[in-house]
Amino acid sequence: MRPFSYQRATDPTSAVQALSAAAASTPLTKATAQPLAGGTTLIDLMKLDVMRPAAIVDINPLAQGWSAIELKGDEVLRLGALAKMSDVAAHAEIQRNYPVIADSLKLAASAQLRNMATLGGNVMQRTRCSYFRDVSYENCNKRNPGSGCAAMDGVNRMHAVLGASDQCIATYPGDFAQALIALDAVVEITGRSGIRTMPFAELHKAPGNTPDIETTLQPGELISAFSISGRWPRSVYLKARDRQSYEFALSSAAVALDVQDGTVRDARIALGGVATVPWRAREAEALLKGQAFDDGLAQRVADAAFAEARGRRHNSFKISLGKRVVARALQQAVTMEI
Repeated sequence: MRPFSYQRATDPTSAVQALSAAAASTPLTKATAQPLAGGTTLIDLMKLDVMRPAAIVDINPLAQGWSAIELKGDEVLRLGALAKMSDVAAHAEIQRNYPVIADSLKLAASAQLRNMATLGGNVMQRTRCSYFRDVSYENCNKRNPGSGCAAMDGVNRMHAVLGASDQCIATYPGDFAQALIALDAVVEITGRSGIRTMPFAELHKAPGNTPDIETTLQPGELISAFSISGRWPRSVYLKARDRQSYEFALSSAAVALDVQDGTVRDARIALGGVATVPWRAREAEALLKGQAFDDGLAQRVADAAFAEARGRRHNSFKISLGKRVVARALQQAVTMEI
């Protein structure tokens, strides 16, 4: 690990000021100052020499105001960005009315990591692509822009079949983000100009020609909260992986349904483990709305979710696996007791 300076923020203003040292045009992931919350991703990447910040800004003192779990009437769930994953997953009201959130958090990482990791840090975690995390490979456009993508013709079993470009096929690794994007969450961002909000769906950027620019955040900006409108008791998160604990998804699906008298009035579907960013399957959702659910419909919806998928040498199996995950998640959501 390279030398770095340490600063402990005392309030949001001091945190933003300390993190704003880099030029605005610098990708956030390469900013000279990086925030530290749980540290479960940042410290790993520093040890691997993938991230080399000159300064670390400890934002844990902000937790008093940024870790609340609030239900505002029947309309809005607000989650502070510094809330611990384990606390949110164990919250009774979230388990009751937003099980897709609770499940996505409980199925992520280990219990020890969930006790340390924060919601904001979780959605900002970076890919587990082995070529990105091993600096002995020079050709990684995400780490070294313009150098190429070793995964294209390398071992790409864990890589993306949706949202890839000819510059990068690295998969977004998180689980919680799929629940957020499925529920049309809004993200609150604190920066030099104050607080702004935007749809969570606009936070992550597909690789395109600039894989090193992973989000729309600017240096100095911090995620301070997430908010979700309405309640979604009929929702599930299903995750297929190589082993049953402490493993990233080969394919996952976050599904939320509103079913009345056997008819699907509203549907939300997000995919994980198969795309370069948290992936919303809107075309598949459209097939469900206004329809009576049956197994045939579930299969058509699953096919639509992967209509644009493109596999490579080692990861083509994710397409058929992903379809089965979507169909099963839909079936579980329809039949769950609420």
